Amino acid sequence: MPDRNLIVTAPGQVQITDVPGDDVPDGGFHARTLFSGVSAGTELTFLKGTNPALHAGFDPALGLFGAPPDQAYPVTRLGYMEVARVEHSRTPAVPDGTIVAMTYGHRTGYAADPLRDRVVPLPAGLDPVLGIYAAHMGPICANGLLHAAADRFGPAVRSLADGVSGCRVAVVGAGVVGLLTALFARAHGAASVVVVDPTAARREVAEALGLETLDPEAGDAAVTLKTRWRHADGDRGADVVFQCRGQAAALHLALRLLRPQGTVIDLAFYPGGADEVRLGEEFHHNGLAVRCAQIGRVPRGLAHAWDRERLSAATLDLLRTDGDAIRKHLVTAMVPFDEAPALLTDLAERRRSELQAVITF
Repeated sequence: MPDRNLIVTAPGQVQITDVPGDDVPDGGFHARTLFSGVSAGTELTFLKGTNPALHAGFDPALGLFGAPPDQAYPVTRLGYMEVARVEHSRTPAVPDGTIVAMTYGHRTGYAADPLRDRVVPLPAGLDPVLGIYAAHMGPICANGLLHAAADRFGPAVRSLADGVSGCRVAVVGAGVVGLLTALFARAHGAASVVVVDPTAARREVAEALGLETLDPEAGDAAVTLKTRWRHADGDRGADVVFQCRGQAAALHLALRLLRPQGTVIDLAFYPGGADEVRLGEEFHHNGLAVRCAQIGRVPRGLAHAWDRERLSAATLDLLRTDGDAIRKHLVTAMVPFDEAPALLTDLAERRRSELQAVITF
């Protein structure tokens, strides 16, 4: 029986197609999808045609864009937040019936090889819907804290708390990445956590999670926080800012929130670049820094101790403690797989807004 896959065939065109049912490899299993989370930021760039990779290839040897682009469409692997039940297992390492988190796209099933694919077994008692965050999205946010820790302690990092414990933390953006990052910071001992976002509905979600918020359009958030957060004369502002909103103006705001010689840990994706960032102002005069925290790599010198499995374990810890609130307040829509093309189209064309949509199977 073939599996079914959600693909983008061209800008603005998304559909469900049948894909051949691959044989389960020796030592592998078939993953029958239960839930698949939608990453509205990354996925919609393929639907809108704005993802940079659609227009210029990335040369991994040089680390540069500008190579001839790969075939842009169809995009056949869309999504990275899957929860599945293991069936037809051919390995004792992952028995039949195990509920796992994986990253194989919005499809009804997948022939998995645990020596090739990431497989994160979910603990008994955890709401399986929360597993959408265990394999990739949660580790993205945990990796932000790891970068903050490395900024303070270099390769001597012992815990995610090293980046935030006792610190005044600002988080720009109250989407899923921002909210999970803020919860991680609170869980790991931040002295204060303030989420800055212009959207009232998203601030309401943050407040429902017990987080303090600021509306940057109701006043100058930098003046507010720098008035509140004093370190010494001429030294005011956030110890660290996590920038989680893919807009240049948000990065500029993040720089303005920092204390002198502070660092923005940037978890955002800027498909259109960042022309509004003004490097001649606070960035220059306060000696600031920006560190890009991407799940593709952990800070230099930490790979041996902080692989993605450890970041997933940290995510599961957060889901155990804050999972009920995350499930209640972040997951705003459960949409059947057959309705997924309409969901993504409506999100891309701004006819619909969801904090976290989950496709059900």
